[in-house]
Amino acid sequence: MKSSLLPAFFLISALSAVPFVHAQVQSDPLTPPASQTQPNQPGHVQSPTTSMQDSSGAPGDTGQQMRDKIFVRKAVEGGLAEIELGRLAAQKSSSEDVKSFGQKMVDDHTRLNEEMAEIADSIGLKMPRKMGKDAQAEYDRLNSLSGEEFDKEYVAFMVKSHHTDLREFRIASSRTQDSALKTAADNGSKVIREHMAMADKMAEQRGIPLPGRGPKPGAGSSASSPQ
Repeated sequence: MKSSLLPAFFLISALSAVPFVHAQVQSDPLTPPASQTQPNQPGHVQSPTTSMQDSSGAPGDTGQQMRDKIFVRKAVEGGLAEIELGRLAAQKSSSEDVKSFGQKMVDDHTRLNEEMAEIADSIGLKMPRKMGKDAQAEYDRLNSLSGEEFDKEYVAFMVKSHHTDLREFRIASSRTQDSALKTAADNGSKVIREHMAMADKMAEQRGIPLPGRGPKPGAGSSASSPQ
């Protein structure tokens, strides 16, 4: 009697396992989740991606405002460096042209920083109070030099910094959406271009290579000889 019940018992057990197998198939990791097959299902709202946010225009404007702040901060730090290095040149240089140039840096960059201070206030940027680390390292290096060695190091640094600054001012002017900043960048570009021409001339007279160019043949020895 008991033995006749065994086949029926195994049949019932097998049938009861079917829902469990079906559940395993449904939860298989290879099966797409409901959130992918039903994107509009309540509770499964997809978060916007970065590209979707950028296409709205607002993040782009915020990004440009951040670039404006970075430019203004760097411009002010650069101006502070030009002022301090200019004072050092006016005191330590052994050449009148370098002394005069150093004083011009003090005067012109003081005015430019005053203009940038107004821009910084309008865009909510706290004005830097000291030059950057690289400029401070150059100041310390120059402060340990004297005579012709000082002049060459100072002039070489002025050439490099003004070529870089002019490029950055022009880029800022072309990209900013702030009309006041564009005007300040344009004004700064004119002043820096004048400084760059003066620094390049002093460099050529001393045989110092200009960015992208080597020293002129015979520079420093036959520069004044007739062509």
